[in-house]
Amino acid sequence: MSPGVVDYLFRQLVTGKTSEDIQWEQEGISLAAQPEGAELARRLSETDIDALTPVELFHYVRAAQRLAAWAEGLRQAAVGRYCHPGPA
Repeated sequence: MSPGVVDYLFRQLVTGKTSEDIQWEQEGISLAAQPEGAELARRLSETDIDALTPVELFHYVRAAQRLAAWAEGLRQAAVGRYCHPGPA
């Protein structure tokens, strides 16, 4: 476990709260709801993955997979356009 996760779980245990982190879901649009594109890429690139809880890390990985699939679709469309250009 990363130091950030251990610290978070310890703070939750000391205060008698559940170890499940729900506050991050209330701080704005979640990674799961963020549309594919530049903003999602920026958020993923700026995230300190060592500080994520296991649930947050799961959502991070899923968002990265969605972004990769979206980018692959753009690439395939561009290759198709390059290989079969329309009338000028």
